[in-house]
Order: sequence, then C-alpha cells, then structure tokens
Amino acid sequence: MLVDFKELPDHSRIWIYQANRSFTDAELEEISADLSLFLQQWTAHGSQLKAGFEIRYKRFLVIGLDQSAASASGCSIDASVHFIQQLEKKYGVDLLDKMNVSYKQGEYIAYKPLQDFKKMAKERAVSKNTVVFNNLVATKQEYLENWEVPAAESWHARFM
Repeated sequence: MLVDFKELPDHSRIWIYQANRSFTDAELEEISADLSLFLQQWTAHGSQLKAGFEIRYKRFLVIGLDQSAASASGCSIDASVHFIQQLEKKYGVDLLDKMNVSYKQGEYIAYKPLQDFKKMAKERAVSKNTVVFNNLVATKQEYLENWEVPAAESWHARFM
C-alpha cells in the first residue's frame, strides 16, 4: 500500500539507495512511477505493506516502511532488492554498492569510492565538517536527524 512518505511514522524502517550519478528529470518521473507501482503491490506473506518513498538530490532513493501493521519478510526484502536491481539495469547506475561515499561540496553532491574518500581525508581534501550522507540510518527518525550530517557525527569520522 503506497502512502505519502511524510505520513509514515518516525519508527518506520528506512532503506536508502544512492546512485553513482544524478538522474535526469525524465528518469526521475519514470522512477517515481515505477516506485509507486512497486510499493502499491509490495506484500509480505500476503499482507499489504504500508510504504512510501522520496527521492532526494536527484540521486538518493529512500524507501520507508511502517512495520506496525506488517513487517518486511525475507521474501519482501528480496523483492525490493530485485526491483532496485532492475532500476540499476534500466538506467545504467549503481544503487546497491555500499562501498561508495556521497558528500556535499557546496551545493554539489560528490560521489567517491570509499578508498578515494579515505585518501581525501588523509590529504585533508575533506574534513570532519564535510557534510556526508549516512546511508546506514535504519529508521525515519534517524534519517531525518542523522542522514545528512558533518563527517564527525557519522561513521565517516574514523577516516578524519
């Protein structure tokens, strides 16, 4: 069951998929339609899942699931990963590679392999004040409060 992302409670489970490039406006329209269709039909053991999504900075797909009525099962999580893999193929992007880091450079969103980010930290090209995206947040509340934070307040701090 598709719901407005803003309507999901703060305890909702969150999955964040970051793209290795920005999507075009046309791609964003298609992805929004595809996500809407997928979430309308997303189930766990025959029960409708109450889920919503938002797309941030033309590159982050954020799916939220209110688990108070029905929780995601192994099969439903597999279905969502399969859906994301289809988007990867359709648009020629990486969405599942967790070994990459996105961070802000002014208004621009930079995307680097983790090894490059570590090297940049060592060379002081990024600092503890660099705004990073902590895609490991697990709930909507964590997403709202701790997703877009200075590196010093994220797991990225270990490289500073």
